[in-house]
Amino acid sequence: MPNTWVVVADSGSARIFTADSPLGELVEREDYAHSEARVKESRLVSDRQGRTVSSSGRLHTFSSEETPRDAESRAFAKLLADRLRGARNEGELDRLVLVAAPEFLGRLRSALDDETRKHVESEFSLNLTSLSAKEIRSRLLNA
Repeated sequence: MPNTWVVVADSGSARIFTADSPLGELVEREDYAHSEARVKESRLVSDRQGRTVSSSGRLHTFSSEETPRDAESRAFAKLLADRLRGARNEGELDRLVLVAAPEFLGRLRSALDDETRKHVESEFSLNLTSLSAKEIRSRLLNA
């Protein structure tokens, strides 16, 4: 299991571990915090949503399909995906294990480029970011 990276993430934080064998100890390599994901939604936007009045006199609010929080989550997924692509290009990783909160796993997966995606050995839809490396290893072995 040489050059295996285990990414444990949610929309607000990520930890990257390495492992020497499938049952080996997880060693934390990198830690990321995306503080924007913890900011109140109202502080992520500078203006209120637009409004219009229909011909019948009813007030309507314009809303975008992507919230500011979603945009921040997508940006964080891209940042992680870029880091993983760089590691793959530099020969730092051969295999990749993704462990992410359910709502973030899809974003992270779709942010990965095709070549990096080929290195994904397994995926777990779990939010384990607050656990110790030993607890994460135990949960993955029992998943």
